[in-house]
Amino acid sequence: MITVLGAGLVARGHLVETVSSGRAALAAVAERAPAVVLLDLGLPDLDGVEVCRRIRAWSDVPILVLTADGAEDRKVAALECGADDYITKPFSMRELEARIGVALRHHRPPAGGKEARLLVVGDVVVDVAHRWATVDGRRVDLTPKEFEFLAVLARHAGRVLTHGTLLAEIWGPEGKDHVEYLRVYARALRRKLADDPAHPRVVTEPGVGYRLVDPDQTADVT
Repeated sequence: MITVLGAGLVARGHLVETVSSGRAALAAVAERAPAVVLLDLGLPDLDGVEVCRRIRAWSDVPILVLTADGAEDRKVAALECGADDYITKPFSMRELEARIGVALRHHRPPAGGKEARLLVVGDVVVDVAHRWATVDGRRVDLTPKEFEFLAVLARHAGRVLTHGTLLAEIWGPEGKDHVEYLRVYARALRRKLADDPAHPRVVTEPGVGYRLVDPDQTADVT
């Protein structure tokens, strides 16, 4: 898998270094400071989730994990340890390139090192400072928790946020065991954003969490 992916990316103009173990990956990230890391969770020495955790302890490099179909617990574990996104096997080179591009765009720090006041995701605009949001130019009436839910998703648009991450961000430690909160607020957000059920902006990743669709990513993958 590593050789095939590396060859495919090189053929598309990327500079790629491949390694075959978790320890080699940690050393390569430390020595080479790559722009993005593609991490297969099935490694021969260290668990891929552990590799992700160790990298995230000292680096904010974008990490995309590669997972086997249906391994929801592994996806959640990797995301909780700091992975930016996951790609389920099998996948196309076109999708992989699109996901890499999105990860790199989202990794760019805002001007001046401060969080942007306005978060713009397609036709959704979130004003973090003044706590209002619009969709397609229309002001959306949100409760405080609905706004926080949308703002967290918008900060990481295109990225899957796990149930645990969302609950901690919005409700703090006391909310960690209340996944049902997320279902209620996700439903309310979809209704207030006038989501088309066939093409929702707020997408449920079953057993994992939620994602605010990034139109750039969708356009690239389609």
